[in-house]
Amino acid sequence: MPHDGQDMPLPTVLLPELLDLTRGAIAPAETILARATETVRGLVSEGGRVSGALIEVHQTAAHGLAWLATYVEALRQMQGWAERLTAEGTFGEIEALIHQIAFGEYLWQIYGGIPMSQGEILRLQDLGMTQEDMRALMEPEVMTLTQSGNTQAARARLVELMRQNHGRATVGATGLDDELEMIREQFRRFADDKVVPHAHDWHLKDELIPMEIIGELAEMGVFGLTIPEEYGGFGLSKASMVVVSEELSRGYIGVGSLGTRSEIAAELILCGGTEEQKQKWLPGLSSGEILPTAVFTEPNTGSDLGALRTRAVKDGDDYVVTGNKTWITHAARTHVMTLLARTDPETTDYRGLSMFLAEKTPGTDENPFPTPGMSGGEIEVLGYRGMKEYEIGFDGFRVKGENLLGGQEGQGFKQLMQTFESARIQTAARAIGVAQSALEVSMQYAEDRKQFGKPLIAFPRVAGKLAMMAVEIMVARQLTYFSAREKDEDRRCDLEAGMAKLLGARVAWAAADNGLQIHGGNGFALEYAISRILCDARILNIFEGAAEIQAQVIARRLLG
Repeated sequence: MPHDGQDMPLPTVLLPELLDLTRGAIAPAETILARATETVRGLVSEGGRVSGALIEVHQTAAHGLAWLATYVEALRQMQGWAERLTAEGTFGEIEALIHQIAFGEYLWQIYGGIPMSQGEILRLQDLGMTQEDMRALMEPEVMTLTQSGNTQAARARLVELMRQNHGRATVGATGLDDELEMIREQFRRFADDKVVPHAHDWHLKDELIPMEIIGELAEMGVFGLTIPEEYGGFGLSKASMVVVSEELSRGYIGVGSLGTRSEIAAELILCGGTEEQKQKWLPGLSSGEILPTAVFTEPNTGSDLGALRTRAVKDGDDYVVTGNKTWITHAARTHVMTLLARTDPETTDYRGLSMFLAEKTPGTDENPFPTPGMSGGEIEVLGYRGMKEYEIGFDGFRVKGENLLGGQEGQGFKQLMQTFESARIQTAARAIGVAQSALEVSMQYAEDRKQFGKPLIAFPRVAGKLAMMAVEIMVARQLTYFSAREKDEDRRCDLEAGMAKLLGARVAWAAADNGLQIHGGNGFALEYAISRILCDARILNIFEGAAEIQAQVIARRLLG
């Protein structure tokens, strides 16, 4: 981006005018987004309507629009965070540096190229924009921030302050209220005391997370966190779920993900279940006495859930299920499956699917699936091991008719769609936790490891990696908190949840990858925790909606 060179670089201390600069930079970014939306809509429309076929033809542009919109929303949320902290008197030097670096970096990426993945850089011309269109970014605030916001001096100062505050689980004030910070502290202590010392051993031995941990989490209310009190839960906010998921995933993603299955099952029942089903299932889910698993994916369908082939055929009052499922997390020792199957054999899309609360007997290592009519085996995986992954076969498996969710066939896909917002918000929170874990172990290693007579953290490029981890974690965190607030206000937030998950997953992978680079050869050794964190981070771009699917969903919403 051209610059006249007259502006002095921002000093690496709190500036009174910083918030004015960042506030002023948002409008040009919004102008670019509006223009990009217009041009991409022109590419993918036919006869005045958006065409699914043309979105596929112009997939890079459509998905790039999703990433651009995610960046603009992320900047809006960072501005909101900074202004709230300023009003509270807690916007200090660390927060100012994070804010300054985030705007400097993300504005530059909007102009020069947004990394959708390691080998895919989205540039504005890919969206059909011209050089003239891009001149909307040539505003003084944008030019000052891109020139002087993310400098080596700013990153070095941020890391200097991080070293002074080492031991804090987060870098910078989160902007949460006192109640949520108390919840964070409680689960941070639990993760540090009960999870972190054992997580790597569970991973290396490919062991299930001990039932003692699950029992303690149940006592702490993890499984009933957002279930209404009338059904035995705590009735807390989705924001509390985010904080809990973040801190537990900081300890180990497997532990942070234990609550995901309960969250999905409870949301399915709350949104689509009958009152009798709510009374029967929710108290047990809340207490942790009933452990659920989600049984949706099939070997040849992947993200195309509408093409599911597993059949559920009415037999008297009950249903008989036949088919195969795969990538079923925590399948063996759970008590109930939220099972998606086709009840209308005449359909070939989502309209013939139904959801069941299929009861099963918990298995053991020797006999993981003792229930008649089902069998299965473990899928060996790189990471995300604490609950194990399974493929399951159903052959004459019986489900009680009363366990058809909502008591009506053909509603399964619609019921599942209602859970996507919460699931993706929770996954974004898990990504933040994994990224935070990568930052903490990498910073400690950079402090301890000496090379050429000084610690690694003294080298600018090492410090720069740590600084960018801290900055992007805060960006992803604020976007995730925003989506949770929208959900708590009962507003549609599939767009916001999708953006939080899309960005959070990339941030987690970047943090883990850079963390391993800081470890050098030792990072490639299994004995170091960063090797596990890297493997765990990689799944975040795939499950709960692969990055490409997530971008597709966001694009369709944006284009209307």
